Amino acid sequence: MKLTKLSHACVRLEKGGRTLVLDPGGFGEADAAVGADAILVTHEHADHFDEGHLRAALDADPQVEIWTLKSVADQLSAAFPGRVHTVGHGDTFTAAGFDVQVHGELHAVIHPDIPRITNVGYLIDDGKVFHPGDALTVPDRPVETLLLPVMAPWSKISEVIDYVRQVAPQRAYDIHDALLTDLARPLYDRQIGALGGAEHLRLAPGASADV
Repeated sequence: MKLTKLSHACVRLEKGGRTLVLDPGGFGEADAAVGADAILVTHEHADHFDEGHLRAALDADPQVEIWTLKSVADQLSAAFPGRVHTVGHGDTFTAAGFDVQVHGELHAVIHPDIPRITNVGYLIDDGKVFHPGDALTVPDRPVETLLLPVMAPWSKISEVIDYVRQVAPQRAYDIHDALLTDLARPLYDRQIGALGGAEHLRLAPGASADV
């Protein structure tokens, strides 16, 4: 499986000539989802879900389908009947040849005064890759490659390190990093790498790795 990191929390997975895109949000490339065979969206926040980006992909190819939670599906289903699927914790399905399991229900706490929204994570091909969205969800099965939300208004580095320890993947690739400055990156790399207990890796937007 080929993993390509796009901006912020968006990634492309390629296998057997087919492409799965996760979280093509507003912090990233406008064409991030164009050319995908299927798209997964973890939640409704604009840095993960950009309606214009999704509509561009759906308009470009009438075969493209989306799997996401209700809050996102409700915004797209009427315009694209039969192509937008609502999922929740515990669901399993196949998208673009990838086997997907849904884990998690709620976004991480940003502040007690801010109501929590729904958020789901996607475990791909029985643990080959896990994208948690904006939550520190620990799947109930082993994970080879964790897509690690490395920096967010709702997290601190000790929580990120402990999350890597809890999931115990073989490797963790940074995502959710658009707000992380170049000055801070070496500090995050050093501390997560030294304390997380897993190989800690980072890809620049557009770079790829085999997982």
